[in-house]
Amino acid sequence: MLPGSIQISGETLSGAEIRDICESLRENSVRLLSLRGCQLSERDFGHVCRGVAESRSLAQLNLNLGIVSNINRVKQLAEALKTNRSVQSLFLHGSPLTDAGLALLNPALSIHPSLVALDLGDCMLGDEGINLICGLLPPDGAKSGLKELTLSANPGVTSKGWGRLAIAVAHSSQLRVLNLDYNPLGDQVAGMLAVAVASSRTLEVLDLEGTGLTNQSAQTLLDMVENYPTALRTLILAENNISPELQQQISDLLSEGEEEEETEAREVTTREKNPWICQNSSSSQMVLMTSGLGDSLLAETEM
Repeated sequence: MLPGSIQISGETLSGAEIRDICESLRENSVRLLSLRGCQLSERDFGHVCRGVAESRSLAQLNLNLGIVSNINRVKQLAEALKTNRSVQSLFLHGSPLTDAGLALLNPALSIHPSLVALDLGDCMLGDEGINLICGLLPPDGAKSGLKELTLSANPGVTSKGWGRLAIAVAHSSQLRVLNLDYNPLGDQVAGMLAVAVASSRTLEVLDLEGTGLTNQSAQTLLDMVENYPTALRTLILAENNISPELQQQISDLLSEGEEEEETEAREVTTREKNPWICQNSSSSQMVLMTSGLGDSLLAETEM
């Protein structure tokens, strides 16, 4: 039987429900476990963590909206992730994690062999937490790292912390999706991020919705999209003080880049189907790389 999903939202979980969840985890019959906004006792949270540790099928774990509500729960989750080898996506959005909690969780995150998507939005993080997260974005030639990172609504991070993240993004060999919406970034940080995007060979989606940007930021981003070849395909700038004209220009340029990539892909396919077509020996070799990312690696079914 193929692994299925358990999705419960905003309920107070009984002991019997917890036992059923843990049994399913131990039997490797769950691929997605979402307990978004649920209430459960300290003892039952510990049982769930032990089930997560034992599961070999669990790929997505959603503990959004305050389930990891204290340091003791952070420690139990960290212990579970040290043993678990299968979780690919971890959602902790809306947890009062703080930098101290992330420091306890980080060793397990940094050694996890499968984790590629992490949501730490609205987790009360500051600059120290961002420094830890940068370690999950290793540079080229290092170990594999995150492909999706969400840091929405962490207003405690300063421009120094965001600058450090921008450097890590520029050198990351893996990151494809970065969500920074609803942080008070401003034009200065947006300029740093533009440099990071121009340097990145992998970043395809950047969400800057509601981040305090103006036309100054938009012009910098427009110049970047217009003059430098990047992997970027989606740039979200809604709810900023940016003119609709500039937003449309950026959107049009990104769309043109996507159309050109699709045309190149068709040409490569034609050459593969017709190997007798000679290539000019003086032309440089073209290697076309497509990620097949879509909207998300393991898109969360519930936000």
